[in-house]
Amino acid sequence: MGDLFAIDWGNATGTLRWNHLYNNKLFGNTSLIYSQYDYQVEVANGSNQFSLKSSINDINLKQEFSYFPNPKNAMRFGVNVIHHSITPRTRTATGENSSINNTHDPDRRSYESAIYVTNKWQPVEKFTVEYGIRLTSFAVMGGSNYYTLDASQNIVDTLKYAKNQVVQHYFNAEPRLSMAYVIRPDMSIKASYTRNVQNLHLLSTSNASTPNDRWIQSSNIVRPELADQVALGFFKNLYDNAYEFSTEIYYKAMQNQIDYKNGADFTYSDNLETQLLFGKGRAYGAEFLFRKKTGLLTGWIGYTLSRTEKQIKGINNNSWYPAKQDRTHDVSVVGIYKLSPKWTLSGTWVYNTGNAVSFPTGKYRIDGTVFFNYTERNGYRMPAYHRLDLGATVQFKKRRNFEADLAFGLYNAYGRANPYAINFEQSTDDPSVTEVQRVTLFKYVPYVTYNFKF
Repeated sequence: MGDLFAIDWGNATGTLRWNHLYNNKLFGNTSLIYSQYDYQVEVANGSNQFSLKSSINDINLKQEFSYFPNPKNAMRFGVNVIHHSITPRTRTATGENSSINNTHDPDRRSYESAIYVTNKWQPVEKFTVEYGIRLTSFAVMGGSNYYTLDASQNIVDTLKYAKNQVVQHYFNAEPRLSMAYVIRPDMSIKASYTRNVQNLHLLSTSNASTPNDRWIQSSNIVRPELADQVALGFFKNLYDNAYEFSTEIYYKAMQNQIDYKNGADFTYSDNLETQLLFGKGRAYGAEFLFRKKTGLLTGWIGYTLSRTEKQIKGINNNSWYPAKQDRTHDVSVVGIYKLSPKWTLSGTWVYNTGNAVSFPTGKYRIDGTVFFNYTERNGYRMPAYHRLDLGATVQFKKRRNFEADLAFGLYNAYGRANPYAINFEQSTDDPSVTEVQRVTLFKYVPYVTYNFKF
């Protein structure tokens, strides 16, 4: 990464689980899960030397039951409660002469609860219906400042709540329905509708030179994101089930989409919600999968053709524009070869269209400082991403109540320098000249993994 920036992220998690068979029709699963996610980026740009850190801490209690009332029905129902604690941003000066002031956004806390039930019903041999609903509650809790904004996203009032006070309460329903019909033993079709609610939101800049991801939760200003998706799929077995082919088309309509406003100060602003705008989104596409299931060589080829777009008043002249995650083409090729009873070789090649980004289209100078001008939102593309991963696994001799294997390989085997960021900066020799710096993360990454069961 050189002297431009450095990135550090990671997850820590732990789970306690208790399973219980009440009778031959009812099965229970109780889980207590803790997870911690941290993301940190360090920036060194002249006197602007600092680190930005964002984190999520969750405590999740889930009770689920599986109930089989008769051969034609299989039910799942349960409850789920999650305590979220999010640190949107901690900014810390890292250099001795850094001009950055240290700041810490107060933690935002919330309780996300749900009660749900689904049933898989097979009235006849060839027809299956799965339907259900999930009722969700999201309670935004006090303990930090909340704000009231005017139409120009300026703060007009600061709201203070105690830790045990509810700032905002959101209730949503997530219905879902899917149907599958077996046309004949080797051919079937499937149709589905689902609604999903998202209360934790990842904010990513579309500026290719600034890797700056931040997590926020729904608040009195930021509403839950809603997505309604319909899909239609076709499945076909070939040559006595030696191969299979499947395809699916889908359309997703999204509400309460979030993005930074034009000219947003997402690095130095102490009030992130003043930098946001809200609108709608859509995603649509087709997925194809061809799989080889038998023989010494197995694997699959997958391809997705898709678009993901947003429309937010105040961005891109209020027109639709690509979301940062929009990828026109996504290809994966996987091969697994059984060399012997002990040895297995594997190879994976992936390719996808580069993320949509906003490149500067011009520049201007104020008091000797150069500023870049951005026009169309996400109107450019990062270079295409592709890589080859190679691996091998050796299975050791099984013993009583113990088995183990050793896996090793090479990630990005041909050393593709996939760009993570593209930076625009002034030439040290001629300030009137803008230089482009391409930053990559990894090339060759070997790995070794030892797995065992007892």
